[in-house]
Amino acid sequence: MFGIGTTELLVILVVALLVLGPKKLPEIARSLGRTLAEFKRVSTDVKRTIDLEVEEEEEKERRKQLREKMAKKKTEQKKQFQEEGEIKDEQAVDSEKKESGDSSGGDEQKPEQHLADKNIQEQEKKADPRS
Repeated sequence: MFGIGTTELLVILVVALLVLGPKKLPEIARSLGRTLAEFKRVSTDVKRTIDLEVEEEEEKERRKQLREKMAKKKTEQKKQFQEEGEIKDEQAVDSEKKESGDSSGGDEQKPEQHLADKNIQEQEKKADPRS
């Protein structure tokens, strides 16, 4: 228990019996037992309270991480939907060009080429005095 063997315990009990006497020894033993039981109960309650607090903190941390993960997933989905929407918009513009006959020779132009062609046309208009 406290590093006390049986012989040491017997010596302590004999000394206590001689000092306190046979009438007081049972009362003191009872009060000592109650004190130790109360100490054990309180220490168990403290341990249980600490464990509950630790579990609550861990649960809060898990929920926080889950919220962050969900928010990250939502932003990724929004970004993906936006990208898909842009691709669909570009496809709709390309299909409109094909239907109206604006595309030259049916070749699909990249956006950079389209802008370059537009810039060339604007420069030609500026250079042409008739327009």
